[in-house]
Amino acid sequence: MSKSLAVVIVSWNTRELLRNCLQSVLAEEVVAQVVVVDNASHDGSAAMIQHEFPEVFCIAESTNHGFAKGNNIGLRYLFTQTPPTYVCTLNPDTVVAPGALAQLVATMDADPTLVGCGPQLRYGDGQWQSSRRRFPTIGSYLCESTPLGHYWLHNQWRERYLMTDVPVATSCRADWLVGAALVVRSSVVQQRGLFDEGFQLYSEEIEWQRRLTAAQPNGIAYVAEAVVIHLEGQSSGQIPAQRLVWFFQSRIRDAYLAFGPWVALLVRLGLLVMYGCEWVIEASKWVVGHKRPLRASRVQSYAGVLRAVVSWRMHPAKIW
Repeated sequence: MSKSLAVVIVSWNTRELLRNCLQSVLAEEVVAQVVVVDNASHDGSAAMIQHEFPEVFCIAESTNHGFAKGNNIGLRYLFTQTPPTYVCTLNPDTVVAPGALAQLVATMDADPTLVGCGPQLRYGDGQWQSSRRRFPTIGSYLCESTPLGHYWLHNQWRERYLMTDVPVATSCRADWLVGAALVVRSSVVQQRGLFDEGFQLYSEEIEWQRRLTAAQPNGIAYVAEAVVIHLEGQSSGQIPAQRLVWFFQSRIRDAYLAFGPWVALLVRLGLLVMYGCEWVIEASKWVVGHKRPLRASRVQSYAGVLRAVVSWRMHPAKIW
Protein backbone atom coordinates (compact mmCIF):
# COMPACT_ATOMS: atom_id res chain seq x y z
CA MET A 1 0.00 0.00 0.00
CA SER A 2 1.40 3.40 -0.99
CA LYS A 3 2.26 6.01 1.60
CA SER A 4 -0.31 8.63 0.63
CA LEU A 5 -1.14 10.25 4.00
CA ALA A 6 0.49 13.03 6.02
CA VAL A 7 -0.60 13.49 9.64
CA VAL A 8 -0.66 16.79 11.53
CA ILE A 9 -0.95 16.75 15.33
CA VAL A 10 -1.27 19.87 17.49
CA SER A 11 -0.20 19.25 21.08
CA TRP A 12 -0.22 21.20 24.32
CA ASN A 13 1.12 19.56 27.49
CA THR A 14 0.04 16.05 26.54
CA ARG A 15 3.43 14.33 26.42
CA GLU A 16 2.44 10.85 27.61
CA LEU A 17 -0.71 10.79 25.48
CA LEU A 18 1.23 12.12 22.51
CA ARG A 19 3.76 9.30 22.84
CA ASN A 20 0.99 6.70 22.61
CA CYS A 21 -0.59 8.53 19.70
CA LEU A 22 2.65 8.69 17.72
CA GLN A 23 3.39 5.01 18.30
CA SER A 24 0.00 4.07 16.87
CA VAL A 25 0.30 6.44 13.89
CA LEU A 26 3.80 5.39 12.89
CA ALA A 27 2.68 1.76 12.82
CA GLU A 28 0.30 2.58 9.94
CA GLU A 29 1.68 1.66 6.50
CA VAL A 30 -0.07 4.50 4.65
CA VAL A 31 1.61 7.26 6.66
CA ALA A 32 4.24 9.15 4.67
CA GLN A 33 4.98 11.94 7.13
CA VAL A 34 4.03 13.07 10.62
CA VAL A 35 4.23 16.71 11.72
CA VAL A 36 3.70 17.72 15.36
CA VAL A 37 3.08 21.37 16.20
CA ASP A 38 3.93 21.81 19.87
CA ASN A 39 1.97 24.80 21.19
CA ALA A 40 4.49 25.99 23.79
CA SER A 41 4.19 22.93 26.04
CA HIS A 42 6.13 23.01 29.29
CA ASP A 43 6.04 19.24 29.90
CA GLY A 44 8.98 18.25 27.67
CA SER A 45 6.85 17.14 24.72
CA ALA A 46 9.21 18.55 22.08
CA ALA A 47 12.24 16.94 23.69
CA MET A 48 10.42 13.61 23.90
CA ILE A 49 9.68 13.73 20.17
CA GLN A 50 13.28 14.58 19.34
CA HIS A 51 14.68 11.70 21.41
CA GLU A 52 12.09 9.00 20.80
CA PHE A 53 10.64 9.80 17.36
CA PRO A 54 13.39 11.32 15.19
CA GLU A 55 11.35 10.53 12.06
CA VAL A 56 8.65 12.97 13.22
CA PHE A 57 9.03 16.62 12.23
CA CYS A 58 8.35 18.74 15.31
CA ILE A 59 7.61 22.46 15.09
CA ALA A 60 8.14 23.81 18.61
CA GLU A 61 6.28 27.10 19.03
CA SER A 62 6.97 29.63 21.79
CA THR A 63 3.28 30.62 21.96
CA ASN A 64 0.09 28.61 22.34
CA HIS A 65 -1.67 29.50 19.08
CA GLY A 66 -4.78 27.41 19.66
CA PHE A 67 -6.07 24.53 17.58
CA ALA A 68 -6.89 26.23 14.26
CA LYS A 69 -3.67 28.19 13.86
CA GLY A 70 -1.63 25.30 15.24
CA ASN A 71 -3.00 23.00 12.54
CA ASN A 72 -2.40 25.66 9.92
CA ILE A 73 1.26 25.89 10.90
CA GLY A 74 1.63 22.17 10.26
CA LEU A 75 -0.41 22.24 7.06
CA ARG A 76 1.51 25.22 5.68
CA TYR A 77 4.74 23.32 6.27
CA LEU A 78 3.37 20.34 4.30
CA PHE A 79 2.18 22.55 1.44
CA THR A 80 5.61 24.19 1.05
CA GLN A 81 6.70 20.74 -0.10
CA THR A 82 4.87 18.24 -2.31
CA PRO A 83 2.11 17.08 -0.02
CA PRO A 84 0.76 13.52 -0.13
CA THR A 85 -2.66 12.86 -1.63
CA TYR A 86 -4.35 13.14 1.78
CA VAL A 87 -3.75 14.99 5.03
CA CYS A 88 -5.05 13.94 8.42
CA THR A 89 -5.59 16.24 11.36
CA LEU A 90 -5.33 14.17 14.52
CA ASN A 91 -5.63 15.02 18.21
CA PRO A 92 -2.78 13.99 20.52
CA ASP A 93 -5.22 12.29 22.91
CA THR A 94 -6.03 9.61 20.34
CA VAL A 95 -4.79 6.09 19.69
CA VAL A 96 -5.28 4.74 16.17
CA ALA A 97 -6.50 1.15 16.02
CA PRO A 98 -4.39 -1.02 13.66
CA GLY A 99 -5.40 -0.48 10.07
CA ALA A 100 -7.74 2.45 10.80
CA LEU A 101 -5.83 5.02 8.74
CA ALA A 102 -5.44 2.52 5.90
CA GLN A 103 -9.23 2.01 5.96
CA LEU A 104 -9.81 5.77 5.75
CA VAL A 105 -7.38 6.12 2.85
CA ALA A 106 -8.99 3.17 1.05
CA THR A 107 -12.39 4.82 1.47
CA MET A 108 -11.09 8.02 -0.11
CA ASP A 109 -9.36 6.12 -2.93
CA ALA A 110 -12.58 4.27 -3.75
CA ASP A 111 -14.80 7.36 -4.02
CA PRO A 112 -13.53 10.48 -5.80
CA THR A 113 -16.68 12.38 -4.75
CA LEU A 114 -15.47 12.38 -1.15
CA VAL A 115 -13.80 15.50 0.22
CA GLY A 116 -12.95 13.84 3.52
CA CYS A 117 -13.74 11.07 5.94
CA GLY A 118 -13.26 10.11 9.55
CA PRO A 119 -13.40 7.07 11.82
CA GLN A 120 -15.68 5.79 14.50
CA LEU A 121 -14.46 7.37 17.73
CA ARG A 122 -14.52 5.51 21.02
CA TYR A 123 -13.78 6.58 24.58
CA GLY A 124 -10.94 5.00 26.53
CA ASP A 125 -13.34 2.41 27.98
CA GLY A 126 -14.38 1.34 24.49
CA GLN A 127 -17.78 3.03 24.51
CA TRP A 128 -18.93 4.68 21.29
CA GLN A 129 -18.32 8.43 21.08
CA SER A 130 -20.67 10.60 19.05
CA SER A 131 -18.78 12.29 16.20
CA ARG A 132 -21.14 12.49 13.18
CA ARG A 133 -23.03 15.71 12.72
CA ARG A 134 -25.40 17.63 10.52
CA PHE A 135 -24.62 21.30 10.08
CA PRO A 136 -25.98 23.42 12.94
CA THR A 137 -29.21 25.36 12.66
CA ILE A 138 -30.47 28.27 14.75
CA GLY A 139 -32.24 25.73 16.95
CA SER A 140 -29.14 23.62 17.57
CA TYR A 141 -27.03 26.70 18.33
CA LEU A 142 -29.44 27.43 21.18
CA CYS A 143 -30.49 23.93 22.25
CA GLU A 144 -27.32 21.82 22.10
CA SER A 145 -24.58 22.02 24.76
CA THR A 146 -26.39 24.96 26.39
CA PRO A 147 -28.33 25.28 29.66
CA LEU A 148 -31.57 25.00 27.66
CA GLY A 149 -30.29 21.82 26.06
CA HIS A 150 -29.38 20.45 29.50
CA TYR A 151 -32.93 20.87 30.75
CA TRP A 152 -34.52 19.82 27.43
CA LEU A 153 -32.19 17.01 26.42
CA HIS A 154 -34.19 15.27 23.71
CA ASN A 155 -35.25 18.31 21.71
CA GLN A 156 -35.64 17.94 17.95
CA TRP A 157 -32.82 20.35 17.04
CA ARG A 158 -30.26 18.54 19.16
CA GLU A 159 -31.40 15.11 17.91
CA ARG A 160 -31.14 16.18 14.28
CA TYR A 161 -27.74 17.82 14.82
CA LEU A 162 -26.29 14.71 16.49
CA MET A 163 -27.77 12.36 13.86
CA THR A 164 -29.43 10.19 16.49
CA ASP A 165 -31.65 8.73 13.74
CA VAL A 166 -28.66 6.86 12.25
CA PRO A 167 -27.46 3.66 14.01
CA VAL A 168 -24.13 4.20 15.77
CA ALA A 169 -22.20 1.45 13.97
CA THR A 170 -23.41 2.41 10.48
CA SER A 171 -21.10 4.03 7.95
CA CYS A 172 -22.82 7.02 6.36
CA ARG A 173 -22.41 10.45 4.83
CA ALA A 174 -22.44 13.41 7.21
CA ASP A 175 -22.22 17.19 6.93
CA TRP A 176 -19.19 17.24 9.20
CA LEU A 177 -17.23 15.11 11.65
CA VAL A 178 -15.61 15.93 14.97
CA GLY A 179 -12.06 17.00 14.17
CA ALA A 180 -10.24 14.61 16.52
CA ALA A 181 -9.40 12.48 13.47
CA LEU A 182 -10.19 13.73 9.99
CA VAL A 183 -8.71 12.81 6.59
CA VAL A 184 -9.17 15.27 3.70
CA ARG A 185 -7.88 15.59 0.14
CA SER A 186 -4.83 17.83 -0.13
CA SER A 187 -6.05 19.21 -3.46
CA VAL A 188 -9.33 20.41 -1.94
CA VAL A 189 -7.52 22.11 0.95
CA GLN A 190 -5.28 23.89 -1.54
CA GLN A 191 -8.39 25.12 -3.38
CA ARG A 192 -10.55 26.02 -0.38
CA GLY A 193 -8.06 27.09 2.27
CA LEU A 194 -6.87 26.09 5.71
CA PHE A 195 -8.64 26.43 9.05
CA ASP A 196 -10.05 29.86 9.88
CA GLU A 197 -7.67 31.24 12.51
CA GLY A 198 -10.43 33.43 13.90
CA PHE A 199 -11.40 30.33 15.92
CA GLN A 200 -9.28 29.80 19.02
CA LEU A 201 -10.82 26.43 19.90
CA TYR A 202 -14.04 24.60 18.94
CA SER A 203 -16.26 24.92 15.84
CA GLU A 204 -13.27 25.44 13.55
CA GLU A 205 -13.82 21.99 12.03
CA ILE A 206 -17.48 22.83 11.33
CA GLU A 207 -16.60 25.96 9.34
CA TRP A 208 -13.69 24.18 7.61
CA GLN A 209 -15.77 21.22 6.45
CA ARG A 210 -18.61 23.53 5.39
CA ARG A 211 -16.12 25.42 3.22
CA LEU A 212 -14.35 22.30 1.93
CA THR A 213 -17.65 20.73 0.84
CA ALA A 214 -19.15 23.90 -0.65
CA ALA A 215 -18.72 22.50 -4.18
CA GLN A 216 -19.37 18.91 -3.11
CA PRO A 217 -22.32 18.75 -0.68
CA ASN A 218 -22.50 15.62 1.44
CA GLY A 219 -18.84 15.01 0.68
CA ILE A 220 -17.85 13.80 4.16
CA ALA A 221 -18.02 10.10 5.10
CA TYR A 222 -18.23 8.51 8.52
CA VAL A 223 -16.36 5.18 8.31
CA ALA A 224 -17.52 2.94 11.14
CA GLU A 225 -15.06 0.18 10.23
CA ALA A 226 -12.10 2.43 11.14
CA VAL A 227 -11.73 2.95 14.90
CA VAL A 228 -9.79 5.61 16.81
CA ILE A 229 -9.75 5.86 20.60
CA HIS A 230 -10.27 9.47 21.68
CA LEU A 231 -9.84 10.40 25.33
CA GLU A 232 -11.37 13.84 24.62
CA GLY A 233 -10.56 17.20 26.16
CA GLN A 234 -7.11 16.34 27.54
CA SER A 235 -5.60 19.67 26.48
CA SER A 236 -8.59 21.98 26.95
CA GLY A 237 -9.52 20.19 30.17
CA GLN A 238 -6.53 21.89 31.78
CA ILE A 239 -8.42 25.21 31.54
CA PRO A 240 -12.14 24.42 32.03
CA ALA A 241 -13.42 27.98 32.54
CA GLN A 242 -11.55 29.29 29.49
CA ARG A 243 -12.73 26.29 27.49
CA LEU A 244 -16.35 27.28 28.13
CA VAL A 245 -15.65 30.84 26.96
CA TRP A 246 -13.92 29.64 23.77
CA PHE A 247 -16.73 27.18 23.07
CA PHE A 248 -19.39 29.89 22.92
CA GLN A 249 -17.22 32.50 21.24
CA SER A 250 -16.61 29.97 18.48
CA ARG A 251 -20.28 29.03 18.28
CA ILE A 252 -21.21 32.69 17.74
CA ARG A 253 -18.53 33.07 15.08
CA ASP A 254 -19.77 30.00 13.23
CA ALA A 255 -23.35 31.30 13.36
CA TYR A 256 -22.16 34.63 11.93
CA LEU A 257 -20.22 32.98 9.09
CA ALA A 258 -23.02 30.53 8.25
CA PHE A 259 -26.10 32.74 8.62
CA GLY A 260 -25.00 36.35 9.06
CA PRO A 261 -24.95 38.99 11.82
CA TRP A 262 -28.62 38.83 12.81
CA VAL A 263 -28.50 35.12 13.62
CA ALA A 264 -25.23 35.65 15.51
CA LEU A 265 -26.98 38.37 17.50
CA LEU A 266 -29.89 36.03 18.25
CA VAL A 267 -27.48 33.36 19.49
CA ARG A 268 -25.74 35.93 21.68
CA LEU A 269 -29.03 37.10 23.18
CA GLY A 270 -30.09 33.52 23.83
CA LEU A 271 -26.81 32.76 25.59
CA LEU A 272 -27.08 35.92 27.67
CA VAL A 273 -30.55 34.94 28.86
CA MET A 274 -29.58 31.33 29.59
CA TYR A 275 -26.31 32.05 31.37
CA GLY A 276 -27.79 35.05 33.15
CA CYS A 277 -30.40 32.72 34.64
CA GLU A 278 -27.75 30.13 35.50
CA TRP A 279 -25.64 32.79 37.20
CA VAL A 280 -28.61 33.89 39.33
CA ILE A 281 -29.40 30.26 40.30
CA GLU A 282 -25.81 29.49 41.29
CA ALA A 283 -25.36 32.80 43.14
CA SER A 284 -28.57 32.13 45.08
CA LYS A 285 -27.35 28.69 46.11
CA TRP A 286 -24.05 30.22 47.22
CA VAL A 287 -25.92 32.79 49.36
CA VAL A 288 -27.84 30.08 51.21
CA GLY A 289 -24.61 28.15 51.79
CA HIS A 290 -25.16 25.15 49.49
CA LYS A 291 -21.81 23.66 48.34
CA ARG A 292 -20.20 27.07 48.29
CA PRO A 293 -16.89 26.16 46.57
CA LEU A 294 -18.80 24.55 43.68
CA ARG A 295 -21.25 27.46 43.43
CA ALA A 296 -18.44 30.02 43.53
CA SER A 297 -16.63 28.22 40.72
CA ARG A 298 -19.76 28.14 38.57
CA VAL A 299 -20.60 31.78 39.27
CA GLN A 300 -17.11 32.72 38.11
CA SER A 301 -17.33 30.53 34.98
CA TYR A 302 -20.77 31.82 34.00
CA ALA A 303 -19.69 35.40 34.57
CA GLY A 304 -16.80 34.75 32.18
CA VAL A 305 -19.22 33.46 29.54
CA LEU A 306 -21.47 36.50 29.96
CA ARG A 307 -18.54 38.89 29.60
CA ALA A 308 -17.28 37.03 26.52
CA VAL A 309 -20.71 37.05 24.85
CA VAL A 310 -21.24 40.76 25.54
CA SER A 311 -17.77 41.75 24.31
CA TRP A 312 -17.71 39.40 21.29
CA ARG A 313 -16.57 40.95 18.03
CA MET A 314 -16.33 39.47 14.56
CA HIS A 315 -12.72 39.34 13.38
CA PRO A 316 -11.68 38.72 9.77
CA ALA A 317 -10.94 35.17 8.66
CA LYS A 318 -7.42 34.03 7.94
CA ILE A 319 -7.37 30.78 5.96
CA TRP A 320 -3.89 30.88 4.33
